[in-house]
Amino acid sequence: MAGPARSRTCISPGIAAGCGAGAEALAFALPGHFTVLQQNFLLMKLVDEAEITVSAGNGGNGCVGFRREKYIPLGGPDGGDGGDGGSVWLQASANLNTLVDFRHQKQFRAQRGENGMGQQKYGKGGVDTTIVVPVGTVVTNVETDEVIGDLVRDGDRLLVAKGGKGGLGNMHFKSSVNRAPRKALPGLPGEQRTLRLELKLLADIGLLGFPNAGKSTFIRAVSAATPKVADYPFTTLYPNLGVVSVEPGRSFVIADIPGLIEGAADGAGLGSLFLRHVQRTRLLLHLVDMAPMVDAVDAAGAGSAEIDPVGQVRAIEQELRKYDPAMLDKPRWLVLNKADLMLEDEARERAQQVVDALGWTQPWHLVSAIGREGTWPVMLEAQAFFDRLREDEREADAAGTATADGADAG
Repeated sequence: MAGPARSRTCISPGIAAGCGAGAEALAFALPGHFTVLQQNFLLMKLVDEAEITVSAGNGGNGCVGFRREKYIPLGGPDGGDGGDGGSVWLQASANLNTLVDFRHQKQFRAQRGENGMGQQKYGKGGVDTTIVVPVGTVVTNVETDEVIGDLVRDGDRLLVAKGGKGGLGNMHFKSSVNRAPRKALPGLPGEQRTLRLELKLLADIGLLGFPNAGKSTFIRAVSAATPKVADYPFTTLYPNLGVVSVEPGRSFVIADIPGLIEGAADGAGLGSLFLRHVQRTRLLLHLVDMAPMVDAVDAAGAGSAEIDPVGQVRAIEQELRKYDPAMLDKPRWLVLNKADLMLEDEARERAQQVVDALGWTQPWHLVSAIGREGTWPVMLEAQAFFDRLREDEREADAAGTATADGADAG
């Protein structure tokens, strides 16, 4: 007796085709779950993690030399010092948006310092090596798991491997009892480190939600971004950024990441691969499908005829808690989407039921992203929220400056 037919409805051929050589593997993927091989295909779209080895240059050796000139038989020591080795720097650039350049080149080395020479000539210092990375790159020492730096502005520079000091020549070791020293010091070795680079996109707002909650449609409605929109789950395979311009001089960035499902923190689905991109955000918008279709993606990533919006919210909260508990402390607004699929009174009643069941105390909004109904007021309120944050920061800075001036005067 033949076994049950294998489901092929959750991951459509359209998604598989978008991943090139992984089409067949993705077409037969189990609902809501992606293997490591399939995740690698998707990460080709946005390379946001890399591991490199950086080696600073060694210092040049000191020289053992003596002055030899006509009519000066005892010229004395004149060996010069070795040059310092070059250092390795990371520099942030707004012209890059992925770490794809580090998929193939993983070794970076600075120049060695030249050796010292006679006639008290110092060796030339090694040339520094500068590695250009995207803005938003976090640098971690793999051996100690210590975060070395965070490059958040265009032009930021970070020293990741310091060059070795050049050795001393023998002219430094002459004394009244040792007038012809034959001693010189070798150059010190440069630092060598293995670094993990993680790209965290810089956005003000991050969109959270299950697959097919309407996140890509929402970002299309409020910005000029054009992410792929379709009627199957996991349409978004990598993060999308959009700029929301309320008026000239007042704008912010919104990030759409792939949908989350239950078990995302343990590797299910795609969202866990990109959750780091909403760690920097100052505000989270949690989109919930108010009228989920039959065979939509439920909390376990499988098809179901009855989807509970409250259960979806709780499931994502649990995944955020597993990934980074601090994300639950961020301001998070509930956005109840797809109100256009119900009558107005029915939509408001259902929205109120969800809010009451959750015990939601933060702001919430009822919208229709595809009809662009209620989306712009959310953006206006978000802009006002950021304006208040900036005003609070200015007041805090002014208070700190006044306190410092008072302490100096006292």
